[in-house]
Amino acid sequence: MLALLLTLLVSFAVSFAVTNHFLPFLIERMKKRGITGIDVNKLNKAKVAEMGGVCVWLGFSAGIISAIFCFSYLNSIELNLTFLLAGFTTIAMVGFLGVIDDLIGWKNGIRQWQHALIPVFAALPLMAVKISNPPIKLPFFGFVPETYAIPFFGVVSFGIIYSLVFVPVGVTGASNAANMLAGLNGLEAGLGSIILATLAAISFNAGQVEAALVAVAMLAALLAFLRFNWFPGKAFGGDSLTLMIGAGIATIVILGNIEKIGILLMALYFAELYLKGRFKMQREGFGIPQKDGTLAAPPGKASSITHIVMRAGKYTEKQVVAIILGAQALISVAVFSLSFFGLFW
Repeated sequence: MLALLLTLLVSFAVSFAVTNHFLPFLIERMKKRGITGIDVNKLNKAKVAEMGGVCVWLGFSAGIISAIFCFSYLNSIELNLTFLLAGFTTIAMVGFLGVIDDLIGWKNGIRQWQHALIPVFAALPLMAVKISNPPIKLPFFGFVPETYAIPFFGVVSFGIIYSLVFVPVGVTGASNAANMLAGLNGLEAGLGSIILATLAAISFNAGQVEAALVAVAMLAALLAFLRFNWFPGKAFGGDSLTLMIGAGIATIVILGNIEKIGILLMALYFAELYLKGRFKMQREGFGIPQKDGTLAAPPGKASSITHIVMRAGKYTEKQVVAIILGAQALISVAVFSLSFFGLFW
């Protein structure tokens, strides 16, 4: 136990330090090269450095590598290195594909449906190692058997179906979900941090070492990024960040065999999917900045949770984000409590 705690601490420290160290350098370089985005939620339309997710990717990678280093020299840690590396590779691939999307994304010709399918390819490492989590209990059907007898094909393992169907669907769905509820300073990184902290605690409590290591390394990188993304933001994460957050959540859930917990923690994203789905996913969550420093929702039906909060009162951008993060914190506390008392196991 002591060796595992030390490994988690080292991974957290390295991931945070690397992200925190490289972000100021990236912000300066991006501004000099004109790789910036307009902060549309500010009256002055400030130019903010883009692609901050690159530093989160670097920090997360360093955190995982340091964890593997500790595993190699602290022999008392039981770790499935194959699963850890598969999860790491999936998240790293999503981050890399997110960078490409930032450079030549929907603003430059990639269609929305093509953008949504980007994470499918990144799920291949998790599919390749044949992670299977039966038995799974489905509502109204009970436990799913580990094998099925299919005419003309013989006996088929449900584990194969899980790896080849549910894994890519989970990675793709979570990645795109994290990409939907975003657009305000600190929102996506804040939501991701709360969810990852919850998953880290639950995974550690359940003895799921690989899931806990991934959660801690990504949490540390996100917290370091949040220092520069909080109001007023000095760096935007871009798709490289949001896609990576979603892929990280999916990977942790898959490695830790805590699918039901992951679904409940993503409740706000399901609500966002419903709101944006009414407009065929063509709306953003931005507000209209007012002279008094508050944000007003665009006219018409609300197309985001951010718009619902804006219409509930006269709130600043920081307050809107704080309210949404507070809602996520309440969800996380409830889910952790249910998990702690064994209601998911």
